Amino acid sequence: MSQTAAVMTPQTDKMLSRKEGRVGYVIYNNPERHNAVSLDMWNAAVGFLEDFKNDPEVAVVVVTGAGGKAFVSGADISRFEKERSNEDAVAHYNAVVEKSYAAFHEFPKPTIAMIRGYCIGGGMGLATCCDLRICTEGSTFAVPAAKLGLGYAYPGLKRLVDIVGPSFAMEIFYTARQFTAAEAQVMGLVNRVVPDADLEKYVSDYAALIAGNAPLTVRAAKITVQEVVKEDSKRDLSRSAAAVAACFKSSDYEEGRKAFMEKRKPVFTGR
Repeated sequence: MSQTAAVMTPQTDKMLSRKEGRVGYVIYNNPERHNAVSLDMWNAAVGFLEDFKNDPEVAVVVVTGAGGKAFVSGADISRFEKERSNEDAVAHYNAVVEKSYAAFHEFPKPTIAMIRGYCIGGGMGLATCCDLRICTEGSTFAVPAAKLGLGYAYPGLKRLVDIVGPSFAMEIFYTARQFTAAEAQVMGLVNRVVPDADLEKYVSDYAALIAGNAPLTVRAAKITVQEVVKEDSKRDLSRSAAAVAACFKSSDYEEGRKAFMEKRKPVFTGR
């Protein structure tokens, strides 16, 4: 990974982004409330992702929370009186949240949720929008909607079911209890569980590993998986076929073959 110095970019006082080499970071920065998210924060995340999408230097995006105690603990209830005070405000809030979730879920580059501590409610929703989820042994996961009388709309539940299956999704919602990292791994909710002290290095190394692979191949895999989990009526196989064809037409395909024959590490350009 490049040794380029990290550059911090504030968009609200509760959100940060930075770039380290070929990895972009989106950081929820509200540690005094366990990184609970407000309307401004949801909007800021969309802006960060747009910047990273258009930056050819960024190959992977890592999403995390500040403060060491939480990834994201859901919506900032202290802001509800201002942001969700009536039916119209609730509809607007929900639309902004889903726009933010969709920005992560449909992001064209690989995304990794780096989870430490609480991953609750909207934090679980955010994590399921990422491609990979890596957490510490002490992380906990929950969707407490049934303790609050909240209903979850189809898109969020669909993303969860796509990852853990219907039975575990129902267990998560029916019980509204907190699940350990070990339980989350059994369900397939997280890809890896690592010791607390190892999280940043592990994720950094994993992101660098992905960033070193052929970008068009990674992109084609992401597109194809996205099509696989769609409903039959919405599936667009031509999109997947075009992405695969682009791999075989690329200079990276030639570079990969040459590097293999020459027993050296390939240098991919994404072209």
